[in-house]
Amino acid sequence: MKDKRGLYVSSEVIPYLPETEISSMSFEAPRLVNNNNGQIRIFMPRYGNINERRHQLHEVIRLSGLNLVINDLDMPLIIKVASIPKERMQVYFIDNDDYFKRKATYADEDGNFFEDNDERAIFFAKGVIETVKKLNWSPDIIHVHGWLASFLPLYLRNYYGTEPLFENSKIVTSVYNQGFPDTLNKDVIEKIKFDGIEEEDITELKDPTYSNVMKVAVKNSDAAIISSEEIPADLQSFLDDLDKPVLKYHKMEDFSQAYLDFYETKVLQ
Repeated sequence: MKDKRGLYVSSEVIPYLPETEISSMSFEAPRLVNNNNGQIRIFMPRYGNINERRHQLHEVIRLSGLNLVINDLDMPLIIKVASIPKERMQVYFIDNDDYFKRKATYADEDGNFFEDNDERAIFFAKGVIETVKKLNWSPDIIHVHGWLASFLPLYLRNYYGTEPLFENSKIVTSVYNQGFPDTLNKDVIEKIKFDGIEEEDITELKDPTYSNVMKVAVKNSDAAIISSEEIPADLQSFLDDLDKPVLKYHKMEDFSQAYLDFYETKVLQ
């Protein structure tokens, strides 16, 4: 991975959120590339339950100030950054007061899934891409972790399909067992169509379950990684039939060489 550029886009990353399969791998995978002489950038949402003072987040004024249109509304984009101690890895945080100021990640204190999680996911995807454009940093691999990040492949391939910065970027989507209850907002397909994305490219989102959201992500990716020992049966069948490289599940203690080999021989070939 020498001199290769890896963009890691995740809904969760330790140490900023509690340890889960997603937050752990979203730390370990970029560290692996970083330690093998690659260049990495990590993006995640700036949820309101992240302690900015403890983790020393600060706003990057030159990257902030853009308005993103979400379902015909202008939503200001704020970019913050922090460094993971001892790892020489920077993390960029996508922020917006309406979507991410609340003191929780995906649900309220009573466990009710946020009604606007679909719009938060669209905002996050657009925010990451617009920020990478401002950085003028062309990634070789874009690795997506977690359902809140899962609209990024769709938007990159369709909404930003002619953007030269990403012309040679390969997208990898990791599929986890960490989903969400029921469905996203049923209007999500209309909100995505508002951005000029054709309905035929998102037919699965007529029923925006976790599995269908992930299927759309994988369809717009170049490869996939099974990142939980067990995933929903319909997703497993979908991946079994996929005509793209798929890396089977590896435990945390033995993923390193498998990921490096997969990146170098299956994704970057």
